[in-house]
Amino acid sequence: MHVHRFEKLWIGLSLFLIASFIGIVLFGFTVMDLKVPGVEQGKPVDPTTVLSKGAFANPGVRKIEENHYEVYMVAQQFLFRPGTGQPLVLPADTKVTFHLTSPDVIHGFEVPGTNLNSMVIPGQIATFTTRFPEPKTYGLICHEYCGAAHHNMKGEIKIVPKSEFDESNLISR
Repeated sequence: MHVHRFEKLWIGLSLFLIASFIGIVLFGFTVMDLKVPGVEQGKPVDPTTVLSKGAFANPGVRKIEENHYEVYMVAQQFLFRPGTGQPLVLPADTKVTFHLTSPDVIHGFEVPGTNLNSMVIPGQIATFTTRFPEPKTYGLICHEYCGAAHHNMKGEIKIVPKSEFDESNLISR
């Protein structure tokens, strides 16, 4: 069987590209110690007890230090706790670290107009840090189909000026 030299060239280039992509991924995960985004490594939670034990049993905003807050949030069919019913209120221009999990099925967490977007998987904690620069109200939606009332799973994040932020509603650590 005769293979034309241009076909040999393209086959060779294709194999080289595939090997390069695999090499780049391996390099990132081994040498650069990259992790899957949004998942705390080695810290799973039991989805059957997440609502009764630990930080997710009492979800809400906690102050870590000056200008740094943590939000423990639960996504469950068909609401965000906190966020659905009453908005999640946070101060503007502060560092905010979100920790999310789910007790039931896979959900999505997206804040349109920002780069906040994560899957919320039962048994795993999705963690990411952001900063909301100015006072504004953001929507909060589930972008993973989670059941019959998925279209109703939404919430709100209200960013207020630091001077208007009421720290009396914070949850103690």
